[in-house]
Amino acid sequence: MRSVRGRAVVLVVVGLLLSGCGGAGSGSRTLARALPADAEFTHPGVLVDAGQLEDMRENVTAGKEPWLTAYLDMRDSEYGAYKYRAEPYEDVHCPAGGKAEQGCAQEREDALAAYTQALLYTVTGKKQHAEKAREIMDAWSAELKRHSGENAALQAGWTGSTWARAAEIVRYSEGAGWPADRVRRFASMLRTAHLPEVTRKDPDVNGDRDLVTIDAAIGIAVFLDDHDTFDKALARFRDRVPAYFYLDKDGRLPLTPAGSGINTPQRLTSYWHRQTTYRSGVTQETCRDVEHVGHAVAATAHIAETARHQGVDLYSETEDRLAAALDLHARLQNGERAPAWLCGGKVEGKLGPVLEIAVHRGIGGPATRKLAERSRPAGTNDLFVAWETLTHGG
Repeated sequence: MRSVRGRAVVLVVVGLLLSGCGGAGSGSRTLARALPADAEFTHPGVLVDAGQLEDMRENVTAGKEPWLTAYLDMRDSEYGAYKYRAEPYEDVHCPAGGKAEQGCAQEREDALAAYTQALLYTVTGKKQHAEKAREIMDAWSAELKRHSGENAALQAGWTGSTWARAAEIVRYSEGAGWPADRVRRFASMLRTAHLPEVTRKDPDVNGDRDLVTIDAAIGIAVFLDDHDTFDKALARFRDRVPAYFYLDKDGRLPLTPAGSGINTPQRLTSYWHRQTTYRSGVTQETCRDVEHVGHAVAATAHIAETARHQGVDLYSETEDRLAAALDLHARLQNGERAPAWLCGGKVEGKLGPVLEIAVHRGIGGPATRKLAERSRPAGTNDLFVAWETLTHGG
């Protein structure tokens, strides 16, 4: 049965030291290219599903690695503290350049704290964690009305994706005790303060930004049981990924998103941050810095994973592009020198804690697996990636 609404995530109380789980795949159901219009959404189903949450708890409780160490890192982080306090704003104002920000860092951190507390509740069964997650989400849903500033969409993307993950776990976990009226208020916040920003098409922005907003849109769509938003997010994803992750089969020049104004060689060179030689694995932001490539990788994996939990197969459509990009950038992070044709021989930055989901799904070669293993446990980038060794490691 597709819907697991009301299905309990099995919870047990474990010792103060233990609690956590490891990433395991969902069942073996056949995946389709689209979600039928009459299909019910699977809950919890944003990034993690009920089976993964149960596996995570069991692996931590059994003291298995890498899950136990990943859990302990999460538990001992600032986001895992019982004393954590939310700091909500009515208008989260995020201008370009980070100057005169209002509430931007606070919302990102509070969303990550809510997600962290939700995972801690899943592992330990301790109601204090569920109460803390609810407290954080209720504080923001009572206050937040809008995102503003040049980076409003990016902020709504980072936080919307994390809020949706936290809310799915709390809403569909037995004993979490989130009152229906507070669930509705939180849903209203996502619908009015986040969705308008993350569903706006902007084909000429950097691809990581677009993928981050799609990540939020698809997660919010699942939480809201919103088929239209879900389908539109799939369409944007299928348009953006081939335009971001280059493969030789694309031809001499990279593809561009539908409606793009990047229609001359000069504009293309500028958009690709002065890269003019295109080979499999290069991304639109490789020569900007690898950190932004990591954001795109993370968002791509999040979207594909959420879609998979809903029975939609995006991995088969994107695996070759994602694998080529991961292997190229992992080799560089593992110590290989950048060739002269790539960014003039100088590639800056690090991917960050973004490899676990792809590796979990068998995407990427030896260089990617090596980098993932030596980077464990993957923590958080303090934006929208958190604890993915715990949820998807192994």
